[in-house]
Amino acid sequence: MVSYEGWILITGALVGITCGIIGAFLVLRRMAMMADAISHTVLLGIVVAFMITNSLEGIHMLIGATIAGILTTFLVQWFHSKGVQHDASIGVVFTSLFALGVILISTQVGNVHLDVKHALMGEILYIPWNTVSILGFDIPAATLMLFIVLIIVLFFIIAFYKEWKITAFDPALALSLGLPVAFLHYLFMTLVSITTVASFDAVGAIMVVAMLITPAAAAYLWTERLLVMIGLSAFFGATSAISGYYLALGLDSSVSGAMALMTGVVFLISFIGSPSHGLISKWIKPSVKNEAKQAPS
Repeated sequence: MVSYEGWILITGALVGITCGIIGAFLVLRRMAMMADAISHTVLLGIVVAFMITNSLEGIHMLIGATIAGILTTFLVQWFHSKGVQHDASIGVVFTSLFALGVILISTQVGNVHLDVKHALMGEILYIPWNTVSILGFDIPAATLMLFIVLIIVLFFIIAFYKEWKITAFDPALALSLGLPVAFLHYLFMTLVSITTVASFDAVGAIMVVAMLITPAAAAYLWTERLLVMIGLSAFFGATSAISGYYLALGLDSSVSGAMALMTGVVFLISFIGSPSHGLISKWIKPSVKNEAKQAPS
């Protein structure tokens, strides 16, 4: 039997691994701000799904949030195609849809376990109490959803790995090769959306952004190989979640906040100590070159 603490650690690790895998492609595609936008605008989809079904549990929450994520992507692309700068398009859509979700929570939802604080920070400590029975085992519903989403993400990443790789590094080449770039783009945004909403209940919007971007940015500093970057990003995400939990226990603070903080610590260590792009290596290389030039031939 998995303990109460064990379920929290497993859930946090699943968030870190799933977000880390998706985040690697977000960083390579220079779409970090889209992750921020989607992680907030899915709130609108969750609220609308609750208003229709009057329930915070079930597949309808995932569907509502996914639709909100796709709508965000579509609106950003549409505004950009009409001449609005891409970052400005993200800012307009992100703030407007998120604000609409906040207003609906305040005016329409009422006294349920869904508020702005919960949306931003989540509450991973409550996850083990809401369980479903699978083959006689009680498994937290959020943990099960995260596991299913991880399988879905791995399936599509493996199935379209070559296509993701080409579109990430050279979209123009992908288009010239006849790859369905638009389809792949919206499929990827769908994966981002379902990953976000699966993580949303456990850790909130703030940690979702931290887990999607920071571990991947740290992994980018360590390697130039995509597969290694994906693996490192997932590892950094899981490590940040686990170490963040114990940091929160020691400080008696927010678990999600501590997990997000640890992603920053991992990035800082990578930024300083990476052998290829770290500050230390950049300081050492010029000195080595200068010594080589000054050495007698």
